[in-house]
Amino acid sequence: MNLIPEERETILGVSAALKAGEVSCAQILKGCIAQIERLESHVRAWVCLDLERAEDRARELDAELARGAWRGALHGIPIGVKDIIDVAGLPTRCGSTRWSNRIAGADASVVSALREAGAVILGKTVTTAYAWIDPPVTHNPWNLARTPGGSSSGSAAAVASGMCLGAIGSQTGGSIIRPAAFCGVAGFKPTYNFIATDGVLPFAQSLDHVGPIARTVGDLSVLFKCLCKASPKFNPTRSTDGPPTIGLLGEAFWERAEPRVQLALNEAMRAYETAGARVIRADDQFDFERILRCHRTIMASEASANHRDRLREVPDDYPPRITSLIEEGSGISAYDYVRAKQLQEGAHDLDGQEIGSAYAGLFRFLESVDLVAIPATVGPAPDLTTTGDPTFNSIWSFFGNPAVTFPIDLTPDGLPLGIQLVAARGNDLGLLASAIWCEEVTHAALKEKRS
Repeated sequence: MNLIPEERETILGVSAALKAGEVSCAQILKGCIAQIERLESHVRAWVCLDLERAEDRARELDAELARGAWRGALHGIPIGVKDIIDVAGLPTRCGSTRWSNRIAGADASVVSALREAGAVILGKTVTTAYAWIDPPVTHNPWNLARTPGGSSSGSAAAVASGMCLGAIGSQTGGSIIRPAAFCGVAGFKPTYNFIATDGVLPFAQSLDHVGPIARTVGDLSVLFKCLCKASPKFNPTRSTDGPPTIGLLGEAFWERAEPRVQLALNEAMRAYETAGARVIRADDQFDFERILRCHRTIMASEASANHRDRLREVPDDYPPRITSLIEEGSGISAYDYVRAKQLQEGAHDLDGQEIGSAYAGLFRFLESVDLVAIPATVGPAPDLTTTGDPTFNSIWSFFGNPAVTFPIDLTPDGLPLGIQLVAARGNDLGLLASAIWCEEVTHAALKEKRS
């Protein structure tokens, strides 16, 4: 496995070959199926495969090409869909056992958008139970004794294994960024509500995001531009070309990460500066612990509202960790929930003071730079008893900022380490453009380091 994918492993590379007539949709699909046959028994990324319909669709798309019809960069591209997202004709199991025969009658909006763009839906990828943190059956392709992360476990592992060229995941805390980072691929959590969530099992609606996982940031951009058409709330602000201005938060925040993660990020920052980026540090220190507490309050409360009645009816369908979260949410007062929501939404108190005014400096800092760079994870993928720590991700799920990750190095024992880049709300396209630049610099630095 390699942190720097070959052209034939990326959506953009395969799409260019398809458009040039060097490969067919059927051949692209066949390559993914070969990887599934070779690796799935070890990685266990898929809940169900829809190979017959996928093969029929690939043939239809080849026929369109023969007529001169081209749907764009996703034409003929095999995609996996996290198993909390409805795909018509397939069960949406949500990582449970009792919902194994719950067949979706219609596609979620994001799936409809993918089909319209010419993507081939390959099947449903593994999610942790109800998209929480109980460990999944999936293994990390880089080391089968390590977790792929969660809850978009199968989506990240399938892309990393070459079983599909892209996948759709979701994030309420850190469920796109963390699995992507652990599995050495790229992942994108957009601005809150930029991608529609109808047809997606809710966990905590105030925090739920849908987003793509792929091998490169360029591929993420292709998928995002397709998926955001499903939402009327898509409203990008600016797009940046060339070296970006990169912001860094206080050292106290970085210290949460293991030394090897901090070292990898510092090396990345030096490479970006050498290539022309401007790096500036925030003057203020921010109380991120308060944000994490409020994130937990909202998440537990809304998860309990969504699941408590069903937990009481079928307790055997809920593993221990999500059961504990639902019970925790049942005990949260309306006062604590509303106060957490007021902080999230920037509400004002009766004296006219903004409840989240302590974070105004953070938002100003985000607006003053193209992106902020922080660790994607505390460390490399841990063992299979956990899905990892979402500390560096939950903050941006709480405030709804766009965040992207891609790999920047390997540990001495061969596990990927990722960087997380975050931008002001609404600046999704600008973030992706800047992240493409950073990724290209990273690839050049990795090649030089290994030469």
